[in-house]
Amino acid sequence: MFMSTNACLVPSSFWLTGIPGLQSLHIWLSIPFSSMYLVAVVGNVTILAVIKVERSLHQPMYFFLCMLAVIDLVLSTSTMPKLLAIFWFGAHNIDLDACLTQMFFIHCFATVESGIFLAMAFDRYVAICDPLHHTLVLTHAAVCRLGLGALLRGVLYIGPLPLMIRLRLPLYRTQIIAHAYCEHMAIVTLACGDTTVNNLYGMGIGFLVLILDSLAITASYVMIFRAVMGLATPEARLKTLGTCSSHICAILVFYIPIAVSSLTHRFGHHVPPHIHILLANFYLLIPPILNPVVYAVRTKQIRERLLHILKAGTQPK
Repeated sequence: MFMSTNACLVPSSFWLTGIPGLQSLHIWLSIPFSSMYLVAVVGNVTILAVIKVERSLHQPMYFFLCMLAVIDLVLSTSTMPKLLAIFWFGAHNIDLDACLTQMFFIHCFATVESGIFLAMAFDRYVAICDPLHHTLVLTHAAVCRLGLGALLRGVLYIGPLPLMIRLRLPLYRTQIIAHAYCEHMAIVTLACGDTTVNNLYGMGIGFLVLILDSLAITASYVMIFRAVMGLATPEARLKTLGTCSSHICAILVFYIPIAVSSLTHRFGHHVPPHIHILLANFYLLIPPILNPVVYAVRTKQIRERLLHILKAGTQPK
């Protein structure tokens, strides 16, 4: 329902279009999206189960991987059920508070994931550059503090966004959000009144999270590579770098889709709307799908445990 104030409206709900321009294909688009969501859920739940069962994986790197798996489940589940409801049942309507809650979860846990990648880079730095003190520095308590710190940072950074929209932007030109989910800029661009503060805050958070985190991760890996190059033999260098390969792949899988989606949204004014929205959905789906695959393929202990479970499941009783 709406209350009208001249040309602007006070909405109690919004209308999500799904994929603009591709509404006639929604039922067909639901097939790849539902399949990807299922793969993401099964993959991340499997990673959590394997690490819980395999005691040799109760180490800092794998605890961080568990945190990533939980975050990826939250991110994908924050968007996919609603998107599939739009595709299958035409459930476009979303309550204002539900919309702001969805926006908070998406941006908050994307921020938390970036923080976990930063913590994992620190873990690799200590493990390679100061291996004698790794178990002393990265204790279970320290891992928990780093995880809680990443979560607290996400809440503090993103918490003001829905409050600023609620308190500063009560009026909107339309209730129709040309998006598949409640994204911050997609809501702000519909508002009547001055959105400068909201825009600047959103850009500031983007800078703090994407730019500073990626610079810190890059700096840690520069120091790691310098330490690796100082090793005596090529075999030792390759073995040491191999312990970082999964983390580097996961970082690229996370940051590249976000960067492409962000740049396309802000500067790709001639890019068709459905491309914008598809990219925005893929950046929330690609990491949850690929992270379990990357770690299962690149991590010997996880790979061996999965193969053991599969073999046990196929043996006749």
